[in-house]
Amino acid sequence: MGILAWILFGLIVGAIAKFLMPGNQGGGWVITIILGIVGAMVGGFIAGAIGIGDDGNPWDLGTIGISVVGAIIVLLIYGAFTRKR
Repeated sequence: MGILAWILFGLIVGAIAKFLMPGNQGGGWVITIILGIVGAMVGGFIAGAIGIGDDGNPWDLGTIGISVVGAIIVLLIYGAFTRKR
């Protein structure tokens, strides 16, 4: 059940990040899930580095917010590498 929860969490976080980002990033729902999960990990690393959000509950608003920020960072990096010139 933990894997399914992370996939669902990644989809939610990735979708929120794509909604908040201006422009067309491309990618389907699989890319959204992957970017959301990676973004959640990046957000968790950032939160751990500054000493917040280490309660282990991924479903509270603080964790979702930090994960969305991480997903936006990952989405910016993804967009920079996949941008057509």
